[in-house]
Amino acid sequence: MIQWLRTALAAILLILFTLVLLPVQLVCLRFDFRPRRVLPRFWHRAACLALGIRVRVHGELNAHRPLMLASNHVSWKDIVVLGSVADVVFIAKSEVKAWPVFGLLARLQATIFIERDQKRSTGEQVNEIGQRLAASEIVVLFPEGTTSDGNRLLEIKTSLFGAAASAVPLSPTGVVHVQPVALCYTGIYGMPMGRFHRTIAGWPGDIGLVPSLMGLLRAGAIDVDVVFGEPVVYEASSNRKLVSREIGSRIRSMLIRRLRGR
Repeated sequence: MIQWLRTALAAILLILFTLVLLPVQLVCLRFDFRPRRVLPRFWHRAACLALGIRVRVHGELNAHRPLMLASNHVSWKDIVVLGSVADVVFIAKSEVKAWPVFGLLARLQATIFIERDQKRSTGEQVNEIGQRLAASEIVVLFPEGTTSDGNRLLEIKTSLFGAAASAVPLSPTGVVHVQPVALCYTGIYGMPMGRFHRTIAGWPGDIGLVPSLMGLLRAGAIDVDVVFGEPVVYEASSNRKLVSREIGSRIRSMLIRRLRGR
């Protein structure tokens, strides 16, 4: 009974907040007003409150632009968490457009959708990411390309860093700053989550979005630590593989240290 009451309360809160912000965001998107970048952060903060996600931030968001955030990927919850701490745009697969509710929210946040299976359009998609970076938008990249169990970092796909390279010629300073971010799901009910319980926060590919959402609501409260690391400067002479390797090493180090409580 309590679970259903909590679910209903969360839904009501998010619906009301969405109805308030929706018309304003639509106007801002239509005329490309700057508040379109800021309003989603308020929605994500409300979503964290409604869903019982408690966010703790360590380190600082890099102040330099253009800026790309490279983060490990655990769940759809990563979107809500990162969106609550910074004015960011995400890169998502094109299928997300068709998702109920989440597809609409992604479009309202001006998400960059990519067609993974259409190599002909890859260049155009990378250029769009580069243009958005050059326009001082903070773009979030999940270089693993898929979700993990939250206990480790999967293999980094170096090709995804081509977006940073494409933004270098458009940057006023001739460089792009790539900042590693570690998302660490560390607690449940105020207690340490532990390796075997971290699957509650994760989102394996064989679990649907609705069951995952209901599982989060049943959990009551989840703690997540967002760790901002030292950025890497990407310039014209940078080697994409070396940069991606360094970023991956920093994310992995931050993730392991935080999961171990250090």
